[in-house]
Amino acid sequence: MSNKPIPYKIYLEEDEMPKAWYNVRADMKNKPAPLIDPATMEPITLEALSKVFCEELAKQELDDTTPYIPIPQEILDFYKMYRPAPLVRAYCLEKKLGTPAKIYYKFEGNNTSGSHKLNSAIAQAYYAKQQGLKGVTTETGAGQWGTALSMACAYLDLDCKVYMVKCSYEQKPFRREVMRTYGANVTPSPSMETEVGRRINAEFPGTTGSLGCAISEAVEAASNDPGYRYVLGSVMNQVLLHQSIIGLETKAALDKYDIKADIIIGCAGGGSNLGGLVSPFAGEMLRGEANYKLIAVEPASCPSLTRGSYVYDYCDTGKICPLQKMYTLGSGFIPASSHAGGLRYHGMSSVVSQLYHDGLMEARTVEQTSVFAAAQEFAKVEGILPAPESSHAIRVAIDEALKCKETGEEKTIVFGLTGTGYFDMYAYQRFNDGQMGDYIPSDEEIATSLAKTPKF
Repeated sequence: MSNKPIPYKIYLEEDEMPKAWYNVRADMKNKPAPLIDPATMEPITLEALSKVFCEELAKQELDDTTPYIPIPQEILDFYKMYRPAPLVRAYCLEKKLGTPAKIYYKFEGNNTSGSHKLNSAIAQAYYAKQQGLKGVTTETGAGQWGTALSMACAYLDLDCKVYMVKCSYEQKPFRREVMRTYGANVTPSPSMETEVGRRINAEFPGTTGSLGCAISEAVEAASNDPGYRYVLGSVMNQVLLHQSIIGLETKAALDKYDIKADIIIGCAGGGSNLGGLVSPFAGEMLRGEANYKLIAVEPASCPSLTRGSYVYDYCDTGKICPLQKMYTLGSGFIPASSHAGGLRYHGMSSVVSQLYHDGLMEARTVEQTSVFAAAQEFAKVEGILPAPESSHAIRVAIDEALKCKETGEEKTIVFGLTGTGYFDMYAYQRFNDGQMGDYIPSDEEIATSLAKTPKF
């Protein structure tokens, strides 16, 4: 360990910011299985995928051999508004817990959109602009992705249409209004504006929606207008690629002070922030250079890794997107109306799924009330009100630190603080009023949903 004094917040210099994204698939011996075209039930081609995504993004999606992909200068210039992001030592939390563990968090909420989502939003908007498109369509759960994309599109003068999961649309009106302030058109999903939305409303009357529903609507809307393409905030390879800047910066900051992480923790919904945070560390493990304990934390109400099946499934409820091999609860699974809206996706990134399947990562589930208790404890001593999604990682970081207290081990714990919770006050109000409950789907519910996954 270096004798160099470690500051409270570790900032990299501007010229230390990564100039290329890291593609962990290049180092994976077991590559994620190929996407399947729903029209042919064969591996999807670049031509077919380019009808859904921008062409350059489709290329990134299918590239599993190039380890580093240069970040265009215009994106780097945008990143400089809020990157490099700080890696913070949680001294006050350590003291409160009385743990010998050292706890660090990578804070991704230090930008106008309030979360890590901006890292990929600006990249996807940039490639849409380069292709000469009029605009993009997307889905959003808690609203962080929609907010980030709205900001990126406003910056690049692109039209932005957002389908927001209905329960979040109703619970988080202020995040919705931020999107509208940036010029986005925001629609609660499932809506009656699309064919798939009408079909889902008919099949699930009164549904509060899901990310799978919203994805279907956004894809349909884009496919009906040649001037638009669909972009997304999680799950797909291209998103994890862009989010790798989180892990690259984290590793660079740790290396700068000769700090070796033992445990790296991220919340897990679709896999964007988790995959981005752990990718460089997983790469070291895959190359035999180091070993880490990587932990994915998911809500007990939507436990795709811990209770799902590793099979091919549709990425959306409407079954119009490509199929992906992933840990899934079934594309028709409609999770409970939890307050961690960004973690209400039925499946997990194929990269994260493969890493988990190969034993390079473990997964934990946590219940909603326990998550908010951890968020409150963190906020009291560290001065940041965390997003409900981020608080899943906080919960397990605290649990791991308390284990160190019991054993006397001085482990170094790093977790991703993906964003702030200042637009999530309705959830905090319900927790403070004692009105928040925990919902865990039954084995029967999950089995019924999984029974409908495609067989081929």
